[in-house]
Amino acid sequence: MRMFNEALCRRTLLKRAGIAGLSLLSSSALADDAIDLWLPGGVGTRAMTTAFPDKGRMILQRTRPPLLETPFETFDNDIFTPNQLFYVRWHWSNIPSNIDADAFRLTVHGHVNTNVVLSLRDLLAMPAVDLVAVNQCSGNSRGFFQPRVPGGQWSNGSMGNARWTGVRLKDVLDRAGVKSGAVAVRFNGLDEQVLPDGPDFMKSLAIDHARDGEVMIAYAMNGQQLPLLNGFPLRLVVPGWYATYWVKMLNDIEVLDGPDESFWTKSAYLIPDTPGATMTPGETGVKMVPINRMVPRSFVTNLAAGARVTAGAPLELRGIAFGGDTGVKNVDVSLDRGATWLAASLGADAGKYSFRRWQLSVTPSRGDQAIMIRCTNSEGKTQPAEANWNPSGFMRNVIEITNFVAA
Repeated sequence: MRMFNEALCRRTLLKRAGIAGLSLLSSSALADDAIDLWLPGGVGTRAMTTAFPDKGRMILQRTRPPLLETPFETFDNDIFTPNQLFYVRWHWSNIPSNIDADAFRLTVHGHVNTNVVLSLRDLLAMPAVDLVAVNQCSGNSRGFFQPRVPGGQWSNGSMGNARWTGVRLKDVLDRAGVKSGAVAVRFNGLDEQVLPDGPDFMKSLAIDHARDGEVMIAYAMNGQQLPLLNGFPLRLVVPGWYATYWVKMLNDIEVLDGPDESFWTKSAYLIPDTPGATMTPGETGVKMVPINRMVPRSFVTNLAAGARVTAGAPLELRGIAFGGDTGVKNVDVSLDRGATWLAASLGADAGKYSFRRWQLSVTPSRGDQAIMIRCTNSEGKTQPAEANWNPSGFMRNVIEITNFVAA
């Protein structure tokens, strides 16, 4: 991992406006132009911006803390999402605008035999692992929930797929020596709450999950150091689980001998304990549990809603799919509102947690048309025909429908 040594083990400063400067600007000051996300109920227009450090042209959902959405056409280019176009989501606006990589330390403490403090050089000297995995915000596609729910009104672009390089969390925990009776592992980063009594953003995993050998601490993303807005210098990677667990700017790991009672684990990011995490608006008395594993999703990426194509001529469709917490078994496409389904061809498999390319040639007849895309994962779970609903706008994975015209 010498290629990352020079990049990581130096003083890293933002050379552009910096997060602190950007937080003082209005949305209009950051806007290059605008895009309509076509969210139900309107209010879908968003500014496009290139004003954030290490980022390209992004959809501006919020300036402080930054919420930047990946333009959907990005997903048609490759199964790997470029770092400069990878979405950004923070909970608190107090994010360091510069990090001294030489002085940075990762601390492991709590219910362990020995407290451990690791530098980036220490981590780079450990055995490196490599994993391709989708990172998806719990509220991806929240803007399509009806009735509308509070929170960032994302379209379908608060997700991305990357090759993550780093070290196994298990190896780091083994250095400290986890004591018998450990229950969970809690993770904290360098971002800080705005008000003193605000809850520090921390997330935890059960001890067996944390030590499963797949959860990792990443220092590189798609062969480059992590962008600051995506968690430089270290980010937790929890493959198959929603991004709320992928703590950014990770600097503190605490092994717990009891349940995690902190706000962001116990009281936030909860979903109905029902099939599909769904409930009826206004329903009460529903048991809620922490969000966890992702569910299968699929999209067409080369055909936009409202597009006009030639009737009676071959139409080459392509898109992406992912199985959630496991691999993709198959992707099916329907041109008749789900009455019949055609099997799409699948592209190369980059790993069970990765996006998978699909493609299919169809010949649409004249008139208004609709394409439905359905993914089934390797455990047999299939996208539902009806959208779920919950008050947080989490875990949307309904079969996507794209309307177009063949003339």
